[in-house]
Amino acid sequence: MGLLRRIEGSGPIGPRPSLSPTGAPAAEPPSAATTDHGAGGSAGPRVSVASSRTSPDNRTRDLKTRVRGKLIADLDPNTDLSKTIEVRQKIKSLFDQIVESENIVLTRSERDRLFEEVSADIVGFGPIEPLLQDAAISEVMVNGPDQIYIEQKGRIVLSDVRFDNDDHVRRIIDRIVSPLGRHVDESSPICDARLPDGSRVNIVLPPISLIGPCITIRKFSKTPLTIDDLVRFGSMTPEIAEFLRACVLARLNTVVSGGTGSGKTTLLNVLSSFIPDDERIVTVEDAAELQLRQDHVVRLEARPPNIEGKGAVTIRDLVINCLRMRPDRIVVGECRGREALDMLQAMNTGHDGSLTTGHANTPRDMLARLETMVLMAGMDLPVTAIRQQVSSAVDLIVQQARLRDGSRRITQISEVQGMEGDIIILQDIFVFEQEGIEGGKIVGRIKPVGVRPKFMPKIEDAGIRIPATVFGVADRFF
Repeated sequence: MGLLRRIEGSGPIGPRPSLSPTGAPAAEPPSAATTDHGAGGSAGPRVSVASSRTSPDNRTRDLKTRVRGKLIADLDPNTDLSKTIEVRQKIKSLFDQIVESENIVLTRSERDRLFEEVSADIVGFGPIEPLLQDAAISEVMVNGPDQIYIEQKGRIVLSDVRFDNDDHVRRIIDRIVSPLGRHVDESSPICDARLPDGSRVNIVLPPISLIGPCITIRKFSKTPLTIDDLVRFGSMTPEIAEFLRACVLARLNTVVSGGTGSGKTTLLNVLSSFIPDDERIVTVEDAAELQLRQDHVVRLEARPPNIEGKGAVTIRDLVINCLRMRPDRIVVGECRGREALDMLQAMNTGHDGSLTTGHANTPRDMLARLETMVLMAGMDLPVTAIRQQVSSAVDLIVQQARLRDGSRRITQISEVQGMEGDIIILQDIFVFEQEGIEGGKIVGRIKPVGVRPKFMPKIEDAGIRIPATVFGVADRFF
């Protein structure tokens, strides 16, 4: 397969826009209905900017298209694009020759920027490459070629980065999914993938998307956050950090609940870091995101069906299989369906200290969701039996939330105490109290409610001592 074919993708994945001879999108004729009302109020036909002069953006785009086309033509078709450093050196040499041969006048900064854009189109991920390299950006959201939003410090803002057209976006999509053996087109317009660094990617194409190809990338942190980082960010207090560490060491089954983007996976990763190094850990994820630092870790990742609809390996399949792998701890990235039943059964059959996450707004909602997910498994079980499974399996629910100011905090920590009749008893241990807003930032602190957890004997049996004052209780009550 030629180099141009490999760069452009594995083939067309949808209708392409018409192109001009330069390779840029053909300009639409100006509309005669467009008018301009001047300061004097007289109306007259508005002259299209594109028809009177070429904008700087269009000139840069045309220049990049020409240089990119010549680079592809001059590069060796057998060049291995996976060898990024070597390819960039070749591109740099050819790039300098092309710019000089065409007598293109550019400042040093313009020249460097053009080279980075062209090389990113050939060996990287196009215009979003700088966004992926920026450690301050946690998420990149491509809404068609003209809208690229980023998340920084919990806030979503519109970036000044653009793609040339839909075709440009689709070339980058091909580059993301091809190494993984995935396929996305109009017949299967939704795809989950990940970048080489582990960042999670979701892709949606027309006709499902009405605004053009969409890419959502949850970036993979190169340096995993630690418990000290979360304390420094204000996500929790040092006392709660020590309490959660004690719960993991004492092998309490813990569920982290919260909404999308609330920091569940980050917190799960931090909790997993407390697992002792001498234990065998098996992780089960839909898209591998956890970054465990222990040596004895087995990572399992679900697989979607192929083009023929076969070969799928679900989270439930992996949870069932990992029980045969002699795990000391099972860490499920997220329970969202039928695998909840097998996860609860594992917690109830000797796999204490298991960890997982789930989508829910409150700990009570998390219990209700677990019941619903168990029913999704197709088991005709009475609700009372399901609740008994849940109450005996789950010891602790940690609620994570993304607040209005963009900060992510633990807002509630609750203990599952058992059953009373047909109701699961849930007791809050810590609750976040908002005290006000200063400078657009929410001011508050998570505080103890003054209740000693019933599982404290388990923690003490593990040789861990937690002061009574952590729970807002005097020592004489212990």
